[in-house]
This record gives sequence, C-alpha cells and structure tokens, in this order.
Amino acid sequence: MEAVILILVIVLVSAMGLGGYLTVKALRAAKRGVDRTLTQARRTVQDTALRAKSYGHPGPAGELAQLRLALRGSLRSTRETLHAGAATDPSLGESLALFERLSTHGQALEEELRRAERETDQGRLAAWLPELRERTERVRHSADSLRWAAQDRASRFEDDDLAELSRQIELETGALRHWTPPEDGVPGRLEGLGEPEGLVGERGSTDGARGARGARGALGRDGVAGREGLG
Repeated sequence: MEAVILILVIVLVSAMGLGGYLTVKALRAAKRGVDRTLTQARRTVQDTALRAKSYGHPGPAGELAQLRLALRGSLRSTRETLHAGAATDPSLGESLALFERLSTHGQALEEELRRAERETDQGRLAAWLPELRERTERVRHSADSLRWAAQDRASRFEDDDLAELSRQIELETGALRHWTPPEDGVPGRLEGLGEPEGLVGERGSTDGARGARGARGALGRDGVAGREGLG
C-alpha cells in the first residue's frame, strides 16, 4: 500500500512539474510573440514618421530623415536575407558575424543622425551633414554588398539544382520513350515494360498460325512421298 501511495505521489509531482514547465515555455513563447509584434509596430511607426519628415521638411532636416530611412531599410533587408539563407546554408555564418559588426556601426550612426535632427545650430549642422552622408553611404554599401552576394549565392544554388533536376528528367523521359523496333515479325515494344496483353495474344496467334501452316506443309510432303513410293 505504501508503495502504491509513493508511486502516485511521484506521478503527481512529475505531472505538476511537467505542467509548470509547459506553462513557462508557453508564456515565454507568447512573450516573444508580443515583443516581436511590438517591435514591428514600433519600427513601422518610426519609418512612417521618417518618411513623412523626409517629404515634409526640406533642407537638412529632410535629408537627415532620408538618411535614417535608407540606413534602416538597408540593414533590415540584409539581416532578413542573411538569417533566411543561413537556415539552409551554414556557410553564411561568417557573413552573419560580419553583418552583426556592421550593424553595431549602423546603430551608432543612426544615433548620431538622431542627434543631428535635434541640432539647432544650422551652421554646425551644415558642416556635420557631409560626414554623416558619407558614413551612411559606406554602411549602406557594405550591407547591400552582403545582401546581394547572399542573394546571388542562393540564386546559383537554385540554378544548379534546377539544372540537375532537368538532366534527370531528360534521362527519365528518354528511358520511358525508348522503343525497340520490330524484328522478324516480332512486334516492337517499350524497353523496361512487359509486352501488352494485346501484343502477346497477337504474337501467340501469329506463332500458332505459322506452326499450323508448317504442319500442313509437312503432311502434304509426306503424302506425296507415300504416293510416289506406292507407284
């Protein structure tokens, strides 16, 4: 009896532990989903604000907004491309490591651009803007180069796989269409396939008729020979 109670207690504790683990895991997954949704919503709001500012504020303020918008878009697109490619191509791991270093520079640059938007001294801002523009272009060029290289690599893999698939299909279709021509009254047939029932029956009938004609010819010859012997 005590053993049964002990087993029940162990089962109950295990079920409670498993339930708690699953609950914590579900809560963490839900939290990640909420955080991801909030991050995407915040990013969308920020991009919309920057786009409106770039169109509605001429001069340095509008150019700074355009620089931030272009920088954010380039880094985001490259990150998504590399992460998607790394899931099936482990060799992109080094590219991801390089991009993370580049992303750190990009975040620092965006913070400088944000500070420049709050600068009230137009003379200082005008002197600061060429440097910010040049650094933004360098970061964007590096990010775009990584993204384009990853896209070209994925496209090459797709082309190679399609070429191999096409070659295999050509071999298969050639095998399916290989036809053995008829020889000596034997009907032709497809290689790798048994003879169709109709062809088998027809061939059997032909062979039977040929055998019957041969038998009649032999009997005729024997009859003639017999008559000659009697005469």
